[in-house]
Amino acid sequence: MRNTAKLTTAVLATGALTLGLTACGSGKDSGSSDASGPLVVAASPTPHAEILNFVKDKLAKKAGLDLEVKEFTDYITPNTATEDGSVDANYFQNQPYLDDFNKKRGTHIVPVVTVHLEPLGLYSHKVKKADALKSGATIAVPNDAVNEARALKLLAANGLITLKDGAGTEATPQDIAKNPKNLTFKEVEAAQTARSLDDVDAAVINGNYAISSGIKPAKEALVLESAKNSPYGNFLAVKEGNEKDPRVKKLAKLLTSPEVKKFIEDKYQGSVIPSF
Repeated sequence: MRNTAKLTTAVLATGALTLGLTACGSGKDSGSSDASGPLVVAASPTPHAEILNFVKDKLAKKAGLDLEVKEFTDYITPNTATEDGSVDANYFQNQPYLDDFNKKRGTHIVPVVTVHLEPLGLYSHKVKKADALKSGATIAVPNDAVNEARALKLLAANGLITLKDGAGTEATPQDIAKNPKNLTFKEVEAAQTARSLDDVDAAVINGNYAISSGIKPAKEALVLESAKNSPYGNFLAVKEGNEKDPRVKKLAKLLTSPEVKKFIEDKYQGSVIPSF
């Protein structure tokens, strides 16, 4: 039986606060892992925990790795838990998001190995094509800085809006230079974008939340983020100083193995793309 702890969003509201307060009191070097115990990794349920559980069930024992997976449904607690040592590592995020998180929260999380890309997509229950969106349509976008900017860049890349010159990884709707369809934007938590589809004309949804909601990005997206030269690959991460933990090194090797590449390609059919 899988040793997987699932935390609901309601529970996390309290847990994230507790972990955040603990993390504020921890020093940069206070998170050293106990390499003699199981490696505890925080992960989003889909696809991250699914990939980790494949490693746990099929590859870890032979490699001599005792792996424990903890599922989280938000984008904050995995980092605060890694910072304060409640978990040894996490697997859910990309570099722009981590850079922003470390800067704003004073954490010291670093990437170990990039595993996959989840293309961001625009979805709708009301239109079949992006250019069919009516004037004044409402688009739900993630409300965290990095994913909102990423969503706006997706819309700009597909001609729905034009961003101002220099709009970067923290772009907001205020950075829109041209909006020919007079689109309006509803900022919601990334985890809620898929649930908002019935309340808006379209929504930009992170790949993991699309998949966990039963959406097939490769088939159902009105427009889909390009994987070419993308800075948004998802990686295994640890608190700085724990990169050489032998358990972490074992997991990094397994996550970039031919077996995991095949698992990703077979299971997600282009909705999740291996980055190695």
